[in-house]
Amino acid sequence: MNIEKRYFGKTKTNEDVDAYVLSDGGISVEILTLGGVVRTIILPTPDGDRDICLGFDEVADYETKGGYLGTLIGRYSNRIGNAAFSLDGKTYELDKNDGQHCLHGGFQAFDQKVWKATVKPDGLYLELHSSDMENGYPGNLDVEVKYSLKDRELEIEYKATSDADTPLNLTNHCYFNLGGHASGGIENHKIQIFADSITSIDETLIPTGKQLAVEGTPFDFKEPKEIGPGLKSTHPQIEFGGGYDHNFVLSQSPYRELTPAAVLECCGVKMTCLTTKPGIQFYSGNFLSGDSGKENAIYNKRTGLCLETQYWPDSVNKSEFPCSILKKGETYHHTTVYKFDY
Repeated sequence: MNIEKRYFGKTKTNEDVDAYVLSDGGISVEILTLGGVVRTIILPTPDGDRDICLGFDEVADYETKGGYLGTLIGRYSNRIGNAAFSLDGKTYELDKNDGQHCLHGGFQAFDQKVWKATVKPDGLYLELHSSDMENGYPGNLDVEVKYSLKDRELEIEYKATSDADTPLNLTNHCYFNLGGHASGGIENHKIQIFADSITSIDETLIPTGKQLAVEGTPFDFKEPKEIGPGLKSTHPQIEFGGGYDHNFVLSQSPYRELTPAAVLECCGVKMTCLTTKPGIQFYSGNFLSGDSGKENAIYNKRTGLCLETQYWPDSVNKSEFPCSILKKGETYHHTTVYKFDY
């Protein structure tokens, strides 16, 4: 693995943003220090180099256009109902940035921070300190995320410690389109998800606390099938999200061995996602709104999809869900791998 650094731009607060390009075996992945963004994933396919992730060309786009394209998410990925939770007898109020709920950590969360980067022989390390009560979360938190690329595998390893108990649910929000970031819709992608159930949601996309068996529903991806037909379903869970935006249950415990969670295939490329997390959010890009992205590509609705490895949404308010509380003095440690074949 080779790692090269280049200057990318400045934030609106005049912080420098650098780009690091990891390359190995013909694959290259570009990571920004702003938000830990995965900006490009370029594969040397038989048809030529192909960039399979959505992104922007300017710092300002990541600050203003939204969508969390390629960003690291924290402190808490996905939604926390009513933007509040109780821990150790105290109630904590969070940012309401998704109606009445908190989404992806709140306003100016980890996706908008400039991370400290260090290059080591085994990968690119990004570090961030989050102060006690930042975005409403308790505890001084120190996070380290390592990106590495080897043998056609992009590995993201997350570690964190806190001086107080705190919810923590880190992920990456990369949007994939295996046909190329500017190739249009993802309806023709085939997906397989190794889950027997999803966490059922209400009309505001907050889990009800119940699980829905996928068999016989548009969520049954136990065998590979195209995404498109399911998007046309009249199933109420599809109607709530206007498409797929659901947590698929991989495990009933907070941690598992690194195991395949999903396989995505299209246009001669296969991507396997492996994770130690108990859930994976399959999001079909329902809220992409026509922003101009890299090379002036237009990212309309469903031109990219996310496979966000995670604790189950709103697990801080659902005692029946796997626990997502990082205890004081303990180490949060999870790994996600995206493996590419072409």
